[in-house]
Amino acid sequence: MPKLQNKSALVTGGARGIGEAIARCFAKEGAMVVIGDVDAENGTRVASEIGGTFVALDVSSEEDWNNLAKQQPGIDIVVNNAGITGFEDSPGPHDPENATLAEWHRVHAINLDGTFLGCRYAIKAMRAKKAGSIINMSSRSGLVGIPGAAAYASSKAAIRNHTKSVALYCAGQGLKIRCNSIHPAAIMTPMWEALIGDGPDRAARMAAMVADTPLKRFGTVEEVAAIALMLASDDATYMTGSEVHLDGGLLAGSSASPGD
Repeated sequence: MPKLQNKSALVTGGARGIGEAIARCFAKEGAMVVIGDVDAENGTRVASEIGGTFVALDVSSEEDWNNLAKQQPGIDIVVNNAGITGFEDSPGPHDPENATLAEWHRVHAINLDGTFLGCRYAIKAMRAKKAGSIINMSSRSGLVGIPGAAAYASSKAAIRNHTKSVALYCAGQGLKIRCNSIHPAAIMTPMWEALIGDGPDRAARMAAMVADTPLKRFGTVEEVAAIALMLASDDATYMTGSEVHLDGGLLAGSSASPGD
């Protein structure tokens, strides 16, 4: 039997990349998937291909979340995946000394405010059944400092902590609503493709970018989706307030180990 049969799921940022992979995985496992995104073209395409529904959703907009709550008052799974690095429209600087307050606010509005609003929606939408799964997409960058991307690292660290607050709140309310975070490192998505390019030195560029990763490769969006599926399913009903690292062994500390 499919792991998510008869369950409904919202995936924010589901129009491409990790979000798209999660949406496709959930649909394959029987879920009725709602894709929330600002990218209507790709979001509608993906929803059509998986038999789901697309809703226009700017995760930093409280009004958009309120509208979604009217359309989808009940939900079983919410994946707060939508996020930005801050480099999409601005090359920087993004370091602690020179980053602008506007850029700092922009990254936090989407990454952190969006996750807060998504968790708030989820709790209210899951309260009737007193059960559900909230999955927040943090990052390896939420566990270590990233000098050149201070706002991104800060937002992802805050998501990690807020996940635990939500988990404890729900448990304290006597609700079987679980909240966990996923912390991917270098996952091959369109963002990385743009950095790597398709020139003759592509392979060398890729190798250099994961040189410090013990497994010496990028992760795939399907590997992230597999973790999300586990957290969304009844296989993880005793798991809440936890974080799953998906980093090829990077945080195990091999680069600092003696003997190399």
